[in-house]
Amino acid sequence: MTSPGALRGQEVRQRLLRAAIELIGERGWSAVSTRVLAERAGVTPGVVHYHFSSVRDLLSQAALGMMRDLLSGVDELFGRAKTAAQAVDTLLAALEEYSGRDPASMVFTEAYLAATRDDELRRAMTAIVVDFRQRFADALAGWRVPDPAGTAAVVAASIDGLLLHRGLDPDLTATAIGPVLRRLLSDAPRETGEEAER
Repeated sequence: MTSPGALRGQEVRQRLLRAAIELIGERGWSAVSTRVLAERAGVTPGVVHYHFSSVRDLLSQAALGMMRDLLSGVDELFGRAKTAAQAVDTLLAALEEYSGRDPASMVFTEAYLAATRDDELRRAMTAIVVDFRQRFADALAGWRVPDPAGTAAVVAASIDGLLLHRGLDPDLTATAIGPVLRRLLSDAPRETGEEAER
């Protein structure tokens, strides 16, 4: 059984992670300080460093946790889809709630930028991206899409890019982008049995 002190510690840790997500979206990664985090979470500055080795560590864990949470349902999504095009449509539909300037979009954008200067964060984000692409590639292979790994990489990068560009151009909707990505899946040449044997 978890002790009351441990439960309080977990609750404070979660408050700090939530505060970090809010502040990254509002102020940007580099503008988040120990003092600001502590104020937002309602704790003293010393508590921040009791639970996390540094502000950078806290921001990284918050962003990575959010990314994992957002991608946690993709296997169920792929399991429900009957075709690759249906899977892409569902992924794009899920993006409709993100404007490119909402807090979650801002955290993604800030984390990608921070990862260019932080090797540890970059490795952790790469692992999340590679895991998503592998799961998507496995689903694409089941639908007999040629070059499933390459296709998964291009579609994933397109979806990330859509999120980034939507902050500048709100007209980049699933309705506008969907047909282009579906063509990518359907126009790829398929090997015939004879070509595959060569």
